[in-house]
Amino acid sequence: MGRIRVGVIGAGGIAQIEHVPNLLRLRDRFELLGVCDPSAIARDFMADRYGIATFESVEHLLHVPLDAVVIASPDALHKEQALSALAKGLHVFCEKPLCYGSADIAELIAQRDKAGRVLQVGYMKRFDPAFEAALDLLPGDASALRHICVEVTDPDAWPFIRHHEWRRGDDVPRPLIAAVARKQKEQVARAVGLKLDDAAYRGFCAAFASSLVHDVNAVHGLLDRLGIEDGEVTGAALYAGGDGGHGSVKLRGGQALWTMTHLTVPRLPDYRERISLYFDDATLELEFPSPWLNHQPTRLTLKRARGHQLHVEDIRVGYEEAFIEELKGFADAITGEAPQRNTAEEAARDMDLLCALARASIPSPRFSGEREGPIAQQWEGEGHMKRGVPA
Repeated sequence: MGRIRVGVIGAGGIAQIEHVPNLLRLRDRFELLGVCDPSAIARDFMADRYGIATFESVEHLLHVPLDAVVIASPDALHKEQALSALAKGLHVFCEKPLCYGSADIAELIAQRDKAGRVLQVGYMKRFDPAFEAALDLLPGDASALRHICVEVTDPDAWPFIRHHEWRRGDDVPRPLIAAVARKQKEQVARAVGLKLDDAAYRGFCAAFASSLVHDVNAVHGLLDRLGIEDGEVTGAALYAGGDGGHGSVKLRGGQALWTMTHLTVPRLPDYRERISLYFDDATLELEFPSPWLNHQPTRLTLKRARGHQLHVEDIRVGYEEAFIEELKGFADAITGEAPQRNTAEEAARDMDLLCALARASIPSPRFSGEREGPIAQQWEGEGHMKRGVPA
């Protein structure tokens, strides 16, 4: 197979800053034939900066002879766009969350299997060289694990993209934003099984499904390597008006606990993301930089007890960029050079847990207001950097 002919659905921040330039860097593997987005501002930027063809709609892009698409649009559009691409016989790379609920993901799995194509989810941390090294450096077995702690504080993208040249698609029509917002509310209600009030809805979409979903997926990979089965949710909270999300999961029948917290701190230009594993006589910690700071190494620290001594290893694995490595993995899966990673089945497992956490955070069904919420932020705000494309 020659170069993979690819199109990008969505021309927002994640496409402008990561996916499009990375696909162009990987020109030995990919031939980028076009980008679509409803924003003329975003399309003009893509055409002027990168010299690539642009299209207003998904339908126009899918008339181009493609082998694959990269979907970087608002979350509520992922399912319908992925179904359309798979029906055309295209391989699909889709940003997370693939869908909010596993029932919707099951439809994608069925279409993927019918088409016989690759459907990969954008969990780039699985391709981080430090994460890959951590899998082989786990200092204990399942019986020695006591606690897993995930901590994320995030100002969102703004401090880390100021040096980039990019354009926000401020010209997306309001009726289009509102229509996608309605889809999002319907999908979230179907996935969670409850109607959430405005703060809880925002927290599920942002703190859980946009942020902690990465860490949930990474921890699932670590648990699989340890041979530990999925646990039982023991508590959860969506707080700080939806900027914060917290959950706890009982592992090994209560012999170990997994806690996770995400908090957006919007005016503090500092990012911290840590996954720490505590064993009987050792700890393993991954400290990730902001994902927007390319080629910044994740810090991997291993601490062991040797008698009465503490031995600390600060492990620097490499400077490969996870956003680039995941696209290489997508290409290798398409050509058959490597097994597929980050499958739809894994995404369903991740979202099942996050939906269970959302249900645990709400004592009774609640709902209020008709705000546009996270969808408007995806198109217009500083953060949630996937921008829109309607089906």
